[in-house]
Amino acid sequence: MDLLVRLYALESKPELDQRLADAGILVRRVLAPELGIVTDWIKQEFGPGWASEATIACSRQPPSCFIAVRDGKPVGFACYDAIARGFFGPTGVSEAFRGAGVGHSLLLACLLDMRTQGYGYAAIGDVGPIDFYVRAVGATPIADSTPGIFAGLLRYPD
Repeated sequence: MDLLVRLYALESKPELDQRLADAGILVRRVLAPELGIVTDWIKQEFGPGWASEATIACSRQPPSCFIAVRDGKPVGFACYDAIARGFFGPTGVSEAFRGAGVGHSLLLACLLDMRTQGYGYAAIGDVGPIDFYVRAVGATPIADSTPGIFAGLLRYPD
């Protein structure tokens, strides 16, 4: 199922940014020289499909991929305009950092940037944790959106 987010209704969460900063985590846009480091990490943590999408997002100007960094290493990432314009994702957080607000902060970084780029709405495709997106950004289900944009997607063999 796909979800829809009203970007014009979003607000930043400075308290979330501060909580992450206090934990030594910085969320920021990927820089061009980091492409290989970031996509290698994504491929290792989440697979080659997401690394491919992140490559596309990092190739945009400005890049539409954000990372969470702690101690000079990525701990999470999120992209938009990778599978299609106006779509958020993919996104992932290292297991050790899940539940700390990293994913929420990355989601907001992308969606607020989309709003700055002129989007009024964002689609989140083929969502797994629907409740998270509903709570975090007020996402709503899009009727008849399955199988969506990912229908017929070629997959790497297991």
